[in-house]
Amino acid sequence: RLITTKREIANVVAEGLKLWSADPQGSVAQLIAHIITLIRCDSVVLVDLDPELESRVEGGGQAGPTSGRDHGNLSRLRSSSLEVREREIREKGSEILREQLDAAKKELKLKDKECERLSQVRNQLEQELEELTASLFEEAHKMVHEANVKQAGAEKQLKEAQGKIDVLQAEVTALKTLVLTSTPSSPNRQLHPQLQSSGTRGAYKHVGGHIRNKSASGAFPSSIGKPEPSSVSIQPAAKEDREMDSVLYAEFLMWKENPSLERSSAFLSRIYREDIGPCLSFNRSELSQLVQSAVENNSLTIEPVAMSALPMVKASAIECGGPKKCALSGMSRLCRHRIKLGDKGSYYYISPSSRARITAVCNFFTYIRYIQQGLVRHDAEQMFWEVMRLRREMTVAKLGFYLTDQC
Repeated sequence: RLITTKREIANVVAEGLKLWSADPQGSVAQLIAHIITLIRCDSVVLVDLDPELESRVEGGGQAGPTSGRDHGNLSRLRSSSLEVREREIREKGSEILREQLDAAKKELKLKDKECERLSQVRNQLEQELEELTASLFEEAHKMVHEANVKQAGAEKQLKEAQGKIDVLQAEVTALKTLVLTSTPSSPNRQLHPQLQSSGTRGAYKHVGGHIRNKSASGAFPSSIGKPEPSSVSIQPAAKEDREMDSVLYAEFLMWKENPSLERSSAFLSRIYREDIGPCLSFNRSELSQLVQSAVENNSLTIEPVAMSALPMVKASAIECGGPKKCALSGMSRLCRHRIKLGDKGSYYYISPSSRARITAVCNFFTYIRYIQQGLVRHDAEQMFWEVMRLRREMTVAKLGFYLTDQC
């Protein structure tokens, strides 16, 4: 038997408990379990020696018979107390182990919950990332498609705009040439076709301020039996003289400082009252107002009508006139032209007289638009006399005079 003291066993157990609490899974726990097993199998005898006895034993002395019996009784008492302490230690160790086990289980549960939560977060993030990536690719594809469509449209519009610009530049150049070469004293024949010579018109010629038919010129011999080279003597035309009206010229100069198409200026207000209004005043007043608005907006279209292809006019379309009735005057006249107010309006057949009146007003507006746009490079006096000439054309057209080759 291994004989040791209670104090040594207690020290060993205490030290083993400290190490076991630091490392429950280590070899210290196995050592304590082994010590408890040895104590239970009674292979270890605990002897509690008194200090005197211990000193004697250490000194080599012998104890008496009475001391031996006392020590035997004491040994048994100490053995029973040691068993009680052993149970307490075992219960305490089991309690500590259970507490630590419960704590470990709780910690594992918390870690499991945290892992589950993190796993859900990861799955959610992965799903959102996939959806975001798909939406980004779809949006990028859509943006690229829209950009390509816009680019193609812009390139097409650019080409069309460049073509229109080229056409407009050519027209502006031609108009500048016509306007710059036209003066009141020597007007341009292409800009003013009504001033062309009688030879170009063919059927009529001016003689002394009158219109006569060429076919009748050979019917009047100057004397009997002696024909003259010319059947009718041509008298020289009287020289036209002119004098500037100071009031009209002052109004024109005020308008020229800030040219516009508004009626508020005294210059245009007078022309509307004296020329434009009377010239475009027809029997059908409502249609006359529409025609005047179209002329002011530069949206009126006049085109010739092929007499061989004139359609039959129904009674429901009588307000638009017909090949033999003017829509503006309401009178029965042969209509060789028709007008359209804007791009989507109906066609209205007009007589030669109505066309001459509308054309005279259109020529006036065309010229003042050129002045407003800065296309006319003449001095103020030349511009004024050209305006007066256009006003005279409106007055003559209002009185019913017009050139046959014009219509």
